Amino acid sequence: MENSPLQVLTVPTAPYPDQRPGTSGLRKRVYVFQTRRNYLHNFIQSIFSSIDLRDRQGSTMVVGGDGRFFNRTAIEVIVQMAAANGVGRLIIGHHGIMSTPAISCVIRKFKAIGGFILTASHNPGGPDGDFGIKFNTANGGPAKEAVTNKIFQISRTIEEFAICPGLRVDLTTLGKQMFDLENKFKPFTVEIVDSVESYANLLRNIFDFAALKELLSGENCIKIRLDAMHGVVGPYVSKILCEELGCPANSAINCVPLEDFGGQHPDPNPTYATDLVDSMRDGHYDFGAAFDGDGDRNMILGKHGFFVTPSDSVAVIADNIFCIPYFQHTGVRGFARSMPTSSALDRVAKATKIELYETPTGWKFFGNLMDAGMLSLCGEESFGTGGDHIREKDGLWAVLAWLSILATRRQRVEDIVKDHWIKYGRNYFTRYDYENVDIDAACEMMEDLEIMIADKSFIRQRFAVEDKIYQVERADNFEYTDPADSTISRNQGLRIIFSDGSRIIYRLSGTGSDGATVRIYIDSYEKEHIFEDTQVMLAPLATIALKISQLHHRTGRSGPSVIT
Repeated sequence: MENSPLQVLTVPTAPYPDQRPGTSGLRKRVYVFQTRRNYLHNFIQSIFSSIDLRDRQGSTMVVGGDGRFFNRTAIEVIVQMAAANGVGRLIIGHHGIMSTPAISCVIRKFKAIGGFILTASHNPGGPDGDFGIKFNTANGGPAKEAVTNKIFQISRTIEEFAICPGLRVDLTTLGKQMFDLENKFKPFTVEIVDSVESYANLLRNIFDFAALKELLSGENCIKIRLDAMHGVVGPYVSKILCEELGCPANSAINCVPLEDFGGQHPDPNPTYATDLVDSMRDGHYDFGAAFDGDGDRNMILGKHGFFVTPSDSVAVIADNIFCIPYFQHTGVRGFARSMPTSSALDRVAKATKIELYETPTGWKFFGNLMDAGMLSLCGEESFGTGGDHIREKDGLWAVLAWLSILATRRQRVEDIVKDHWIKYGRNYFTRYDYENVDIDAACEMMEDLEIMIADKSFIRQRFAVEDKIYQVERADNFEYTDPADSTISRNQGLRIIFSDGSRIIYRLSGTGSDGATVRIYIDSYEKEHIFEDTQVMLAPLATIALKISQLHHRTGRSGPSVIT
């Protein structure tokens, strides 16, 4: 406890017009937060001001981040402003580090009113990289649109913020720190907690750790390779997979969180997780996985680097869901996928007579269904998979789900996936990302594209590429009515659906910090030809997608930045 009460100040400020949170919070280049006066303070105050004072007074909130550059600076400001804004207790991860799934877990466990997640997810870090702030609400999930809109409106008119500039917290020491503030009856408490333990305990109650330990360190154990990509998951992998489940320490690579992720792009896909992909090629390892910066995304690989698409991953987990003890106890309430994700999950839902929901991109839509007791398992094509144990996608949970399937079925990853295709047919799926495109050119292209597909003459148009002919059956701008609360979300992506069920989808992504990212998703179902090369099978649809949009001409790009 400090000797004399700390002073609370009200500081005048001026608003910025560009603090609208996207699907994953506010993401900008680090230099924006560093060089624009009070830019960080304004956004933090806008979040606090969006919460009713009666709810805020004496409340508990959670803070953590993926350890990227500017993390500690932002935490210091959040602590000082939380104290000044009436928050009673902050729970912070040791050294300020806590994965996004763990923060969701801790918010729910301690009945906090919300939490600050300091991450730009899979975007690069370091002084020249990105930084982000995401606000999660009391359910542990991302704030809904009504909340983020309120935060944005406040940020546009903000005139002052409250702060306690003399307050200093030691992030290196576990335990409680208490501070007396001017004109406050109760001390302000900061609790530094073990970043892993609450989350690890949750996983122990979901999975059969004894069976997993036998799989990973028993007599007939499999060899696995896990790449934390110098993100936040490193300590979780070391503690849970290595120390507790018995994996050799050298099974895990890049496990020390670094402010710049070792100069790499912490994005778990075949393009960026090259350390893992290269190490899997020779067949030494039976199972591989990579995680992104904040630990909510995952990539699954089998022996010799066999790649499991995220769309297939959630479908396979759904088809084997009772390999996970948690679902044996709770039952399965529903499945869901984001609209751009392939419809592989739909086929499992239909066969098992379990309700399937198609939502816009953004985990908050899944969270709403979970809160209503309608959803148990969900996934996105952007390497996100999760269950209703928390309200975020969860990379480590997905890996343990896959390992639970391997422990039960005792087959190779590749054989499990190929058996799935034989049973259900295969959805060939790919995504083309055009990053850092001029935002005006991107918006103009999307507007013209929407006008084209909305014209009645577009329906039933035929497109021929080589010996393939595709006829348009339906085209629209995806609109979602939430079955839990009837809220409507419009303009969620342009869809062209052909008579054979194939789909082309165009979206502008909201997760970048610079320019625009145009995404083209291509999804095509095959019952017979299930063992072909994805890009070869989808080449005709890719040609059609580029022809319709004229994307290369409109954006000046000759090809995508990333293909997944």
